Amino acid sequence: MNLGGPVLVVGASGNVGGAVVAALRRDRLPVVAAATDPGRLAARLPGVPTVRLDLLDPSTFGPALAGVAGLFLVRPPAIARVGPTLNALLDAAATTGVGHVVFASVTGADTNRVVPHHRVEQHLRAGSLPWTVLRPGFFAQNLADAYRTDIVRENRLLLPAGSGRAAFIDTRDIGDVAATILADPAPHRRAGYVLTGPQALGFDEVAAILSRETGRAVRYEPTTALRYARHVHAQGRPWAQALVQTVLHTGLRRGQAETVDPTLERLLGRPGRTLAAYVHDHRDLWLPAP
Repeated sequence: MNLGGPVLVVGASGNVGGAVVAALRRDRLPVVAAATDPGRLAARLPGVPTVRLDLLDPSTFGPALAGVAGLFLVRPPAIARVGPTLNALLDAAATTGVGHVVFASVTGADTNRVVPHHRVEQHLRAGSLPWTVLRPGFFAQNLADAYRTDIVRENRLLLPAGSGRAAFIDTRDIGDVAATILADPAPHRRAGYVLTGPQALGFDEVAAILSRETGRAVRYEPTTALRYARHVHAQGRPWAQALVQTVLHTGLRRGQAETVDPTLERLLGRPGRTLAAYVHDHRDLWLPAP
């Protein structure tokens, strides 16, 4: 059963939101891309309607949600206080009659009270909106985002993950799952899906893949949680974001992201993309600038 109207994609300029926009367009489902600067986003997404949405400005919520039938929601990393931002947007969506929400959470957020995603999930459960929660593991795209500076400048992965392993998921597969759900939400109401890639890798194996594709010796350097949090903050990220990243990575030591879950393959009818395939497709991202 189709929603009968466009899907508003929050975070359409990011890795996950951008993948959702691409998947919805490929499947010929109506989409509206939201951003704090819709003009700039429109230049990146020609042919896609854009609208201004600032999660720190509730006055933008109503206009952005006008005429919207579905909502894809992702938490921007810089936002730690979800009550007056994401949860307030969900309340506005309930008022305007949004038919279904897909929230991109993180693995373990249903029980991990430390991560902000937990409070969004609790708010959805307590509210009246129909919803589906996606709980993906570690993104392959972290290599091009959170880890890229260290890889390019230092030829290293500096992380507090110990010998933990992660079943990396390509955000393009998250986009495909979201589009599948939004095309026919009824079977997925009030469902929470753990999404992983097809194989679990240690960060020494990740470093070996990067080394092979870039022709440089990239190494994995385990570190402490405190040193990592300071390192992330020194790169310009707020302390709240540094804390969330640290918590997620230290959880790898306890095996929180090493299980390969079959849900993604069941929903899509195909295996997920491998980390090696992602790195091969985007190898130029980790080559030093001339």
